[in-house]
Amino acid sequence: MTHTHHYGAAAPDPDALPRRDHWLAIRRGLAGRCPRCGEGRLFRAFLKVADRCQACGTEFHHHRADDLPAYITISIVGHIVVGGMLYAEMYGDWPILWHVIAWPTLTILLSFAIIQPIKGAIVGLQWANRMHGFSATPDGDDLPALQPHRDQA
Repeated sequence: MTHTHHYGAAAPDPDALPRRDHWLAIRRGLAGRCPRCGEGRLFRAFLKVADRCQACGTEFHHHRADDLPAYITISIVGHIVVGGMLYAEMYGDWPILWHVIAWPTLTILLSFAIIQPIKGAIVGLQWANRMHGFSATPDGDDLPALQPHRDQA
């Protein structure tokens, strides 16, 4: 039995396809690598996902991470910065200038540090769940996505 995507392309029945390793795909995405083979680069620019993997040819152009990486980044950074501010106020006696310099700087640095890995993990999770066009991507027995790989250790 086949399913039809919203854009009219036929896709195989998801229940008949082999399971993909979610955690491996997420780890590869966090590292900025192709969730399928772990070799090709996932990003062509800081937050621009490559159209396809240079190593295995998996297409990424149809991913739909949208605003989720930003929401997750805001949640993580917000908890760290607000917790740090409260801790500094309760147990420290910082001059106001330190607060004015430290917290915005920490917010910006943390945001830039974690948004790309988070976006990669989301694309990897979408690939593993065969979402948004990734269901048409064949797995292939010749690729390390279904076999042990060096980043599984």
